[in-house]
Amino acid sequence: MNTSAKSVRFDDDSMWVDLSDGRVIAVPLAWFPRLLNATVQQRQQVELSPSGLHWEELDEDISVAGLLGSV
Repeated sequence: MNTSAKSVRFDDDSMWVDLSDGRVIAVPLAWFPRLLNATVQQRQQVELSPSGLHWEELDEDISVAGLLGSV
């Protein structure tokens, strides 16, 4: 079974991703300068796909596999 992102939320310092297998991972926004420098509205415009997260306006793509490999 491939794990996918079910939802994404942010606090001042981190991105929190809820995964389809029940795990929740948090990563520092400092790892993703485009997200760190984005507005709240820009961050909320995330598109979830089976393979990861995409922000069209920010030209940012983050794979779930990449996130799991970094925690």
